[in-house]
Amino acid sequence: LVLELNQVIIPTYGTVPDQQNLHTPEWADFDNKPDSLFFSDGQRRIDFVLVYEDECKKMTHKRSDRKKQKRKRQVYESNLINNGLQLEATRSVLDEKLIFIKVHAPWEVLCTYAEVMHIKLPLQPSDLKTRDSAFNWFSRLFRVDENIIKPEQEFFTAPFQKEHLSNFYIQDKDTFFNPATRSRIVHFILSRVEYATKNNVKKFGINKLLDTGIYKAAFPLHDSSFRHLSTDPDCPSERYLLYREWAHPKNIFKLQPLDFIRKYYGEKIGIYFAWLGFYTNMLIVAAVVGVGCFLYGCLTKDNCTWSQEVCDPNIGGNIIMCPQCDNICTYWNLTITCESSKKLCIFDSFGTLVFAVFMGIWVTLFLEFWKRRQAELEYEWDTVEYLEQEEQVRPEYEARCTHVVMNEITQQEEHVPYTACGKCIRMTLCTSAVFFWILLIIASVIGIIVYRLSVFLVFSATLSQHISGTETIRKYLTPQTATSVTASLISFIVIMVLNVIYEKMAILITDFELPRTQTDYENSLTTKMFLFQFVNYYSSCFYIAFFKGKFVGHPGNPVYWLGKYRNEECDPGGCLLELTTQLAIIVGGKAIWNNIQEVLLPWVKNLIGRYCAAARSEKVVPRWEQDYHLQPIGKLGLFYEYLEMVIQFGFVTLFVASFPLAPLLALINNMLEIRLDAWKLTTQFRRMVPQKAQDIGAWQPIMQGIAILAVVTNAMIIAFTSDMVPRLVYYWSFSVPPYGSHSSHTMKGYINNTLSVFSISDFKNASKPFSPWFENQTTCRQVYRDLRYPPGHQHQYEHNIYYWHVIAAKLAFIIVMEHVIYFVKFIISYVIPDVSQKTKSKVKREKYLTQKLLHENDLKVVKKTMGKIAAKIIKGVDSTF
Repeated sequence: LVLELNQVIIPTYGTVPDQQNLHTPEWADFDNKPDSLFFSDGQRRIDFVLVYEDECKKMTHKRSDRKKQKRKRQVYESNLINNGLQLEATRSVLDEKLIFIKVHAPWEVLCTYAEVMHIKLPLQPSDLKTRDSAFNWFSRLFRVDENIIKPEQEFFTAPFQKEHLSNFYIQDKDTFFNPATRSRIVHFILSRVEYATKNNVKKFGINKLLDTGIYKAAFPLHDSSFRHLSTDPDCPSERYLLYREWAHPKNIFKLQPLDFIRKYYGEKIGIYFAWLGFYTNMLIVAAVVGVGCFLYGCLTKDNCTWSQEVCDPNIGGNIIMCPQCDNICTYWNLTITCESSKKLCIFDSFGTLVFAVFMGIWVTLFLEFWKRRQAELEYEWDTVEYLEQEEQVRPEYEARCTHVVMNEITQQEEHVPYTACGKCIRMTLCTSAVFFWILLIIASVIGIIVYRLSVFLVFSATLSQHISGTETIRKYLTPQTATSVTASLISFIVIMVLNVIYEKMAILITDFELPRTQTDYENSLTTKMFLFQFVNYYSSCFYIAFFKGKFVGHPGNPVYWLGKYRNEECDPGGCLLELTTQLAIIVGGKAIWNNIQEVLLPWVKNLIGRYCAAARSEKVVPRWEQDYHLQPIGKLGLFYEYLEMVIQFGFVTLFVASFPLAPLLALINNMLEIRLDAWKLTTQFRRMVPQKAQDIGAWQPIMQGIAILAVVTNAMIIAFTSDMVPRLVYYWSFSVPPYGSHSSHTMKGYINNTLSVFSISDFKNASKPFSPWFENQTTCRQVYRDLRYPPGHQHQYEHNIYYWHVIAAKLAFIIVMEHVIYFVKFIISYVIPDVSQKTKSKVKREKYLTQKLLHENDLKVVKKTMGKIAAKIIKGVDSTF
């Protein structure tokens, strides 16, 4: 819908009509009522506030620039008044340079734009009976007290139409449009009112005026202080109730009052907290199963035969391992890895396989049940048939519209910022920039790998490797452990630093791309940011899981990285423990860093602002000025909140086979995240403009893509990163004849069987250790399980039959696991409909009753009119007779 507004238009840029033709706001002094939400007359409600700095007192711009800014502002305010809005200006109490323009939308304006925006409003109270769930008694224990926050009354609703005004449920004109709806309507008008023209291109919208500094802020008001109830009896103090019953830490185990959140902040914020709460509740099940698998690993680690063999002085104590680096590294004893092998038994157990399969099914259940929950919210919040109003052009796009093209649909000329060729060039440059920055991220990962390789040499040379050593610290501080922990910490720091840089770069690239609307802008930025974050956060984990220790050759013929550094080798138990360490550091560190960045910084800024304000004056400050000194929410709103949670969702699902405690950490973080986000919104930020939203947008397909990828990554982690498949192959095939010597299936002899033998005499001079400790030792064992024939064999150092059995088993395992989980996912998706039958029935019932109600009311009007006409006809006939 294209809305034509009757406005005063500036004929040329920088010139204005006669000042006498411009309407100006009313001026009023502050009435010393700090909690008042009304104009000075106490009748007209403040629906929006604009803030600007008095141009006469500005010293930062030239006089001509200040004059132009003042003219644009005056024309803009005059056009607001011409469109029916009422304005009242008040000078700041604390800063004489600031002027606050309070905006009120009268009844007629609200009705007109409610019809234009297709806002659904109540027709009559709902008569649909709601069935209480069997678990209603249990959930009531965690709900907000209904005596404090009363449940919202349910209505049948329909898109508002002025001609059917009598059909709508209007008991009080002042409360028919709630404050959130009023603010949304006023913001719609503010975004479309013009203030200038340049080269026949109209300049309009509050966003552009904010960007150019003509206005310093524009926001709807909070209805009270979050610390206490409003002293104004006409103010409902919903902000105070939200802080007390939702944002306060004491409510960490309570359910969220979603309807009340939606009423105060709008559907867009409501749907975010509904999704975050649903995700957190689903994590409870995953966390319980994950902790169960972790405890299973802890209980069974003492029965881990291969770990016992590593720690046994008669087995592991007699196994001498080959050096892990060239020249400076020497031989070492397998028992050094005793402690790490015990830890590995906790994570590399049968429970890991069960948990990986469970999480593949869990993620499908989460997405399918969320679709059902989302459909319920669409019905309850009247967004089932939500038609988004014609979206305004972004000011940045509109300012560049210098080319004229013919619209193929309307066959009319329109202005665009670039030609078709220019658009292709712009898209090519943006795509190239995206790939360039992704390559930089990969380069940083390579830098971490080089650090691993070089620092491992240092640790191997400095940390004592004597077999006879008995110090306790040597059991834990091995070169592998030291390298892994320090590399993980540095990787985390690099990730956080690059994260800040790439956020700015993604915004710059998207700005250069110049999307036409805000929705296009957010979708484009979402794609770039997630791509950046995906590579930034997950690249090191993918390297450890699937590349480290996989291409290393053998001691006589090692593979070198960059022609200089010998490729990294995994611990004898594999790289799973290192992947677990990496995940624990990144997931835990990311949660702490984000909370500091999101909560502590706004709190410090507001604390400084309040301190400075208190130092300047101790006067009574009005509500609009208190809100002005809060932090703005930002143009992207909830974008970063979604991004943070989706990245966490990736960690919980993509690599969960190596870290079953990830869902527990995510659960604890999210329980805090909900309350911290709520605290931040209610206490530290200005009130957001309420917006409609039908779903979580582009994040839904992103999570579906992660869910599909998670099945593959977890299957490959179990197959290639963990040691489960080689152990199973040994247990069922190579522990018994014809390959083994044991009479029954057993894990005994697994370590000795899987560590390949290498002859010391076959070392090349470039990799031979300087000072061997074992004069009588003629062979050593490979650190990693490469499964090769021993020296003296006709195929020495080539892969043996065990290796090919293991490779075949790994590939078979991946294929079977993927197909089983994908089949179960398909069955679940098919069995669980996106919309429940109960919700479908409610939607159909509401449509039927709404149409019936409107139809019957129309019939009543027709009957009443026809009755009057018939009475007049009969009266006329009687008088004739």
